[in-house]
Amino acid sequence: MVGRIERAAVPGRFRQWMHFLTPSDAHRGLGLLCLGVGHQEGRLPTVGPRTLHKHVAVVVTEGEGWFRQGGEPVTEVVAPAVLWLFPGVEHHYAPHGQGWTEWFVDFTGSAVAAYQELGFLDPARPVIPLTAADAAVHAIGRIAQACRRGGPYLEVETSAIVHEVLVALRQARADEDPAGEPVLQSLARDACLPVSVAEHARRLGMPVADLRAVVRRLTGSSPKDYLVSVRLNRAKDLLAGSRLPVAAIARRVGYHDPAYFTRIFTRRVGLPPSEFRAQESRLA
Repeated sequence: MVGRIERAAVPGRFRQWMHFLTPSDAHRGLGLLCLGVGHQEGRLPTVGPRTLHKHVAVVVTEGEGWFRQGGEPVTEVVAPAVLWLFPGVEHHYAPHGQGWTEWFVDFTGSAVAAYQELGFLDPARPVIPLTAADAAVHAIGRIAQACRRGGPYLEVETSAIVHEVLVALRQARADEDPAGEPVLQSLARDACLPVSVAEHARRLGMPVADLRAVVRRLTGSSPKDYLVSVRLNRAKDLLAGSRLPVAAIARRVGYHDPAYFTRIFTRRVGLPPSEFRAQESRLA
């Protein structure tokens, strides 16, 4: 079900529109649910102090203002930026002067915990500067279009787009390279070499602890786990797209002991390399 609030501009004040959704219990299995979407611009009233039962991403595309979470110091907000509102956490914010322009999406679900673990949102950093907001705003606009259009798949469609919003906001963070952190590029390039994590760190000119922190922040995993994932992805490509023996593929992706490679592959993938090849290969 979808509700809708539309308000025209009030002279000297603000303009807004909002759509709210009420997914059914059947939709909970999707893992990520869209609960609302909206747009506001102008001299918006101060929000809070208040707490919510849901997550909200407030994308500020024009203007400046301030934000406070709980009893923490006030943080200045300069567009483009995203404000993350967390359930059960008191927040309080408002634009300065002539106001600002914001787009927001409300969401909830079990998948949010994974996004938080992967660093897409962090309760300790509720205000994140962005390099641009176009991609996130476009996705939020598509949620609004779906709400206006309605239909039997509304909750599924809008919830799917929330994933896109979260990815777009992560890629637009001002503190990260949108094309991928150079550290990860270097690790991926050399993943199949017989090189230890300590040696990777030395080549990158950084302490091992710093390398661990960077990889954890970007991927949610340790450098070793990230390297294993890169190796197994390449092994899958070779298993599905070539006739190379499993032992040869193991060596190509950095494992000189084919039995050890098979154990690692089976544990992470859920089936042995030979069975993966039998299922995925399309070679005649």
